[in-house]
Amino acid sequence: PEPGPRLRNGAETTRPPPSTGADPRTSDRMSIHVALEHRTHYAFDRPVGIGPHVVRLRPAPHSRTPVLSYSLTVEPADHFVNWQQDAFGNFLARLVFPAKATELSITVDLVADLTVVNPFDFFVEPDAERFPFAYGPDERRDLSPYFEVEEPGPHLKAWLAGVEVPADGMRIVDFLVAVNQRLQGDIAYTTRFEPGVQTPEQTLGLALGSCRDTGWLLVQVLRHLGLAARFVSGYLVQLAPDV
Repeated sequence: PEPGPRLRNGAETTRPPPSTGADPRTSDRMSIHVALEHRTHYAFDRPVGIGPHVVRLRPAPHSRTPVLSYSLTVEPADHFVNWQQDAFGNFLARLVFPAKATELSITVDLVADLTVVNPFDFFVEPDAERFPFAYGPDERRDLSPYFEVEEPGPHLKAWLAGVEVPADGMRIVDFLVAVNQRLQGDIAYTTRFEPGVQTPEQTLGLALGSCRDTGWLLVQVLRHLGLAARFVSGYLVQLAPDV
């Protein structure tokens, strides 16, 4: 494949930190502007009724990367669009088509400002500086969906049993880096165009997975270790092809 933007999935540990006060949008570091086009097109051999569609292709308002421009173009032109937000603040476009049509086209164009940022530029609450730590009751209630785990199979059980933490704990950032490094060493990367996400058992058994497969495995590992984690998606802009 040609180098360029690709949809990327992964895991994100979820514990709301205090604001650092730093705004990457005003950084004087070098940045590049990247134009993304995401197009979906269906053609039908006869006029058909098109049911309501919910489009989740607008960057989250809390995205660290500034989005300089965004447009959503829908065909047939005879349609209604209502912008909504879900419980997590993500934008949703609900499309309604009153008449039959022979094609459906949804195109998103955006320009992103890829400013270089330091991923470790954040604060950690004092009571969470070392792993393991306990979430407060309010946090645990708010983050309850991100603690849900799948029943572990033998491969995941064995992998979790190999996680070593000193008796006096470990700095949370160092712990997260170590878990990521171990997974990176255990799971080889591959591009996979089949729909869906592999289970942790499949990914560990094959020692192979796409970004979304390893991302979901990491989510489950962190949750089984008592850390709230969620699955996230985005675009990876790479200047060289995978193969």
